[in-house]
Amino acid sequence: MEKSLAELERVQTNLLHRISKLEYSLLPLSPSPNDTVFPLVDDTDTVTRLSSILRHNAVDDFSFKRVPPGYYDWPLEARRDALSAASVDHLCKSIVLVNTQAPSTVVDCSDRNNSKYYVVVVQYTARFNAEAVKNFLYSLNKGSIAKKKFNLRLAPEEISAELTGYGHNAVTCIGMKTDIPVILDEAIIKLTPDFFWLGGGEVDLKLGIRTSQLIKFVNPFIVNCSGS
Repeated sequence: MEKSLAELERVQTNLLHRISKLEYSLLPLSPSPNDTVFPLVDDTDTVTRLSSILRHNAVDDFSFKRVPPGYYDWPLEARRDALSAASVDHLCKSIVLVNTQAPSTVVDCSDRNNSKYYVVVVQYTARFNAEAVKNFLYSLNKGSIAKKKFNLRLAPEEISAELTGYGHNAVTCIGMKTDIPVILDEAIIKLTPDFFWLGGGEVDLKLGIRTSQLIKFVNPFIVNCSGS
């Protein structure tokens, strides 16, 4: 019986993949923000790997969608519509930060309270506040490390790719090569509904996920690190 169910699931997955590829092939080569974007359920290595990681960690409310070329040139309203997101505030990104003033003994991510690198998940509509993260980390270490030893800056793209395994516009805090501590902007947990979108591991792949489930899995620091 189990074998039959597994075979049926495999057939259904393959069918969905073929349908999705057909739908995607019908998209115009240079879509405009008003064009319909079809979600893709596929079995690429990235989708398979990340889906497995999520399910293994009790995350079952998530979705992957493909976006056409030119997506990042679209206004946020068009991106929202493409993903069927609840609002433009539900569109988020993951960025890798490096502490450029960390003591010479801090070279990796082994101490999440005083890491060389952090991944911050923040809304596209927000203005990231590095000073807020600096103050948070200083307080987290209860003043045992001088505040001047915290200076968070955007990590170079090559460093980000080396640490995460993901390129520009593809970074996600799921399935990274390195176990980098994650900081989730407090504004994201206040979103209604609590389902937001972020990078999915490939440039044209987006991951939608239930906020509460992400928090249980990733165990991020939740910090008020942005402004409107």
